[in-house]
Formats: sequence, structure tokens, C-alpha cells
Amino acid sequence: MRFRPCIDLRNGRVVQIVGGTLSDNKTEETITNFETDQSSANFARLYQTDHLIGGHVIALGAGNELAAIQALQTHPKGLHMGGGITPVNAKTYLNAGASHVIVTSYVFRNGQLDKDRLQELVTTVGKEHLVLDLSCRKRNDHYLVVTDRWQKFTQLAVTEQTLSQLATSCDEFLVHGVDVEGKRTGIEEPLVEMLGQWSPIPVTYAGGAQSLADLDHVNTLGRGRVDLTIGSALNIFGGDVAYKDVVAWHKNQQQIRT
Repeated sequence: MRFRPCIDLRNGRVVQIVGGTLSDNKTEETITNFETDQSSANFARLYQTDHLIGGHVIALGAGNELAAIQALQTHPKGLHMGGGITPVNAKTYLNAGASHVIVTSYVFRNGQLDKDRLQELVTTVGKEHLVLDLSCRKRNDHYLVVTDRWQKFTQLAVTEQTLSQLATSCDEFLVHGVDVEGKRTGIEEPLVEMLGQWSPIPVTYAGGAQSLADLDHVNTLGRGRVDLTIGSALNIFGGDVAYKDVVAWHKNQQQIRT
């Protein structure tokens, strides 16, 4: 298991938000846990210094391209890029230094997975550079993938069959537990357990982490097969969990594995 860092961008600035409140509707308030004047490149440089790879840069809406590219160029091949990715712009981010692009909304239409669009992305960037974002919310005892700022439910459930089928078209999965994202109230335990049991390829879970102990918790629930992103809870994002302690935990795990 690995710790995967993140750089979330909104209006060109590094932020941490409560994921389920993100909306383009100006009458609905997006709850922001953290916002800073520090550049995206500063955070990317920190992750590079600590030899953390496979984290993600996520553009939360428009106006983030410059900040995203600055982060990718600072930590070349060390970060994945997500948020509004299409076959048109994917190579721009790969050429800027992203090791992978993360895709969700583009491959869904009318609540259904569009296999033609998925294949188009595989053809454009290569399976080895593609991460499928299966961020989800619970409805009627099923975790359903959500798109469009995590506001629209699709009809695709996160199941063993889903993960097995989609693993043939991508290199990794990224899964936010959207209902707890940014709330620091604890992880979606059933979701982490399912990912650990079912995912045939590397998978990163994000959402709800609130303490250093959550690293051990995810490691146990996910059978050592589910990586964890911690965002709002980290002290570098205004939280209480010391980033340096998380890095130390991560490095100790890598030593155990070798």
C-alpha cells in the first residue's frame, strides 16, 4: 500500500473542498476547507522531494490549465492529471509531464458507459497512461459512479464484474468516496473492502481520512492492495495530520515490501 498525494485546483488555486458540494450553480455554495496562495508547483516540488509518485492533480472546473501544467512540469512523470480530460487535451497534459490522465465524465453519456469513447481514449493515449475515475456515491445499497462534478448518478455500479471489465482498458482506478470526501469523518469502509477484494489492477481510494491511523485501517481493509489519498486532514492543507508522519509511514511500508 502507498500514500498518494493530491493537488486539487479551483480557479487556479490549490484548495481542499467537501466534494459533494461542488457545483457550477452559483446559488449553491461549495464548501471549501482550505485555500492557499502557494502555487501548485510548490506542492509538486514537495512531493518530488519526498519521492512520492502516482498522486493526482485534479482540475475542479475551468481556469486551472496553467496551474496544472506548472505542477506537472515540476514533478515530471510523478503525477496523474484529471478533470475535464478528453482525447483533445489528454496529450497536452502527458506532454507537460503527467504520467497518466484520469478520465470519468467523458466516457459516460446519458448515465451509461460509452465504450466507443473509452476506446477512443485508449487509442489516443494508450492503456498504460489511462486511469479511470470511478468515484461513487451510495444509493440503494450500491455504489454508483457519479459524473459532472460528482452531481450526476450513472447506472454503473462498482462491482467485481465492472472492475474486471474496465481493467482491460486502463492502468489504474481512482475512486473517491464522494459522500465523505473532504469531511474528515472516516473512510467508506465497505467501499475500501470491495476495492481490495475485487480490483485486479492498482486502485487509489480517497475520501474521509481523518487520522494517521486511517493508513493502517485502509491497509487492513484493502488487504494491502488499496492506496490512500489524504487531503483535507493533512496539516499542509490546514488539517491536523502531520504530512511528515504520513510520508514516514509510506516510506516504512515501501521498505517492508522490499
